[in-house]
Amino acid sequence: MSRAPRINRVTVHRFSWQTPDLGVDYNGFNQVYQAGSCLNQTGYVLSVGTDVGITGEYVGGTAASYAQVGMLAQYLLGKNPLERERIYNDLKRAFRKHDRMGIGPVDIALWDIAGKLYDAPVWQLLGGFRTSLPAYASTYHGDDNGGLSTPQAFAEFARQCRDMGYPAFKIHGWGNGPIQREAETVLATRRAVGDRMDLMLDPACEYNTWADTLKVGLACDEARYMWLEDPYKDGGISAFGHRKLRQVIKTPILIGEHIRGHELHVDNIVADGTDFVRADADYDCGITGLMKIAHSAEGFGLDVEIHAPGPAHRHCMAAIRNTNYYELGLVHPGVKQTKPPVYAGDYSDELDAVDANGHVPVPTGPGLGVPVDWEYVNRQQIDQVVYD
Repeated sequence: MSRAPRINRVTVHRFSWQTPDLGVDYNGFNQVYQAGSCLNQTGYVLSVGTDVGITGEYVGGTAASYAQVGMLAQYLLGKNPLERERIYNDLKRAFRKHDRMGIGPVDIALWDIAGKLYDAPVWQLLGGFRTSLPAYASTYHGDDNGGLSTPQAFAEFARQCRDMGYPAFKIHGWGNGPIQREAETVLATRRAVGDRMDLMLDPACEYNTWADTLKVGLACDEARYMWLEDPYKDGGISAFGHRKLRQVIKTPILIGEHIRGHELHVDNIVADGTDFVRADADYDCGITGLMKIAHSAEGFGLDVEIHAPGPAHRHCMAAIRNTNYYELGLVHPGVKQTKPPVYAGDYSDELDAVDANGHVPVPTGPGLGVPVDWEYVNRQQIDQVVYD
């Protein structure tokens, strides 16, 4: 390379899609099965162009993320996209008064540029460890509409996933529902699958009290769950509250999805707030931030579990030793396609994406290795904003 590349354009594409048989629950936040309904959703693609003709792309993020992308776009113009560590630290300081959610999409796109420039998949640039990832089926929330509406329905879906090859299954229970039903679901699902699956529970901070969490946690102990994640309405943040829970129940705790960045995750580990460490490239300042968290967890002898699916997370998991499962979600027995067909080729994060052993492959193409289907994005596009 005769000279350093420079960023010359940042583009945010906003598109829409609809998911049949999907609605929302009591407060409008949790997506749930609703036969005959059609949920309107909004997605984003970030493109970071360079003066050497290589464009980094990332599918993901939210309106809040891209408000921050708009704030940082002028900073990026003229920068060397390969200086990710410098950009990460500059933006981390610049957004110290904000939640830093805009950094993740940008950093992921910069890694895509690097891989394309060097004609290598991101997982090789990170230092590859594996090329096949064991996955767990991560469900939509429970509903009262005839889908995942009873403990038995969750149990049957777990059995279906086990028979498909999945080695693990994670329940997202009900919003604002009876706590006894949660405990019954924990036990019924274990009875249904026997000892052949790892099971996890993620209430997504729905339980009203620490005491409710304790009741369900004791059921998790009885059913030998692998982890209990973000259970009650502290927001998945309180190291102290979860440390107290860890002193009473045996089931390992997983929190960290709702704290941002490297330092706070390390603080949470040191405070004994969690057993497993959560990380997300979209939430934690990109692939750069996620890998810092993973390596810190490794130094403490702990495992990092990556939140949510996607090409960037497959690359990260492929380069991390101390991690267990790829989160394939959200999935539901009654909703065939839960994600927009935004990628070209055969990439999928739908329920049937696993092989007979319950694994998903790691992309092998340069960069993130999964091209965006621009014909689909352009057809569904609502608008775009260009910074140049």
